[in-house]
Amino acid sequence: MRIGILGTGVLARALAEGWARAGHEVVVGGRSAERARELAEAVGRGVTAAGPRTAAAGRDAVLLAVDWDGAEEMLAAAGADEGALAGTVLIDPTNAVEHGVGVLLTGDGSMAARIAARAPGADVVKAFHLFPATQWTQGAGGGAGSGDGATNGEADGDAAERGDASPVTVVICGDAPAALDTVGTLVRDVGARPAVLGGLDRARQLEEAAGFVIGLVFAGHDPNSAVPHVPSR
Repeated sequence: MRIGILGTGVLARALAEGWARAGHEVVVGGRSAERARELAEAVGRGVTAAGPRTAAAGRDAVLLAVDWDGAEEMLAAAGADEGALAGTVLIDPTNAVEHGVGVLLTGDGSMAARIAARAPGADVVKAFHLFPATQWTQGAGGGAGSGDGATNGEADGDAAERGDASPVTVVICGDAPAALDTVGTLVRDVGARPAVLGGLDRARQLEEAAGFVIGLVFAGHDPNSAVPHVPSR
């Protein structure tokens, strides 16, 4: 696939590396042309740098890898408000939450819905928002501290100790079946497994889940111990 990444931070680099390793054509665009070039050179594997508009144009999928409060500015730089992303799969991994608390800052709606409103015609899919960016640099296998919870009723550490930890599950949602298929492929290409929750109206639920995890972490608790270990069916 031809993938555009808008952003030059840790998540942008981690997924650029994973997708380039899987054979995808990756272009990185950021507010700083110098940082975009540095990221592309650091990743290698044919990854190139461009301005935001060029990085997003004509791609099979675009990852919006910026902090939530910079999303609208980046979308505007990519021409999204002018329809430049119409028909493009737009992946939203943002978390609009109060730092250190985890409370959502989007009122009654979701950040994904805001992004969809700023990118008319784009097929927005919520994904990659629940795990820290380091998950994709360390590998997507489950294991102690991975955030995967349990596999077939077993604690993470038990599976990891035996060396057969399962991949983490990336829960996604969106309205376009083809877009969900595209993102599902990209999830698998970084070693994880996709799980479709439903349409984009479920995005707030996913964002609340991220806020819940973030709040527990900042309060000094292990999120893995705050949810039941439910055997898979």
